[in-house]
Amino acid sequence: MNNTVSFLLLTVITLCFGVISKNLLNTEALFVNSLAEQLTAQQIEELFEIQKKWEWLGYAIIPLLLLLKIVIISAIIDLGCFLFNLKLKYRKIFGMVTKAEFVFLLVIVCKTLWFYFFKDNYTLEDLQYFYPLSALSMVGYEGIDAWWIYPLQTFNLFELAYWLILGYLLGKALNKTTDKGLSIVASSYGVGLLIWVVGVMFFTLNMS
Repeated sequence: MNNTVSFLLLTVITLCFGVISKNLLNTEALFVNSLAEQLTAQQIEELFEIQKKWEWLGYAIIPLLLLLKIVIISAIIDLGCFLFNLKLKYRKIFGMVTKAEFVFLLVIVCKTLWFYFFKDNYTLEDLQYFYPLSALSMVGYEGIDAWWIYPLQTFNLFELAYWLILGYLLGKALNKTTDKGLSIVASSYGVGLLIWVVGVMFFTLNMS
């Protein structure tokens, strides 16, 4: 598959999984319950009318956010290759990052299956903070400072799989070992991810 087809497929599946998950988990009812103590029934109804009016915008933003994420990560890995004195076309790196992104679709699937089949009684907060196979899912979010939530979510097996896939694809494209590919990923994407997580922690700490 070329880059365009891969990206379009990733976008369509992400949107479909998102809609299916939203309907199966009945997130609208959870949203109403979370606002019931703060707003009147009329205010909640007005809020839902506004939400439905602009619902299309939320779906339109998803492909843009995916594209932005892939473009930035591809550029960072491209810089990593440059620092290792290795040459690889940006277009090829973009394709690798797009393929690796498919692993995160499993997050939506696992999250939906968990709440649909195994956890009947859950709140909107449970849904928002739960990240399957992450450090946060092991320790729970109750009692944890808000600025620790995101890093504990980021430390998960899907992220590890993402690294391994990128490392393998890079090593193969460069005619190097997977270890070499992982070294490039760690020194470029890994550093960028660390800076991003620290930035989110700092922002959350200042907002709380």
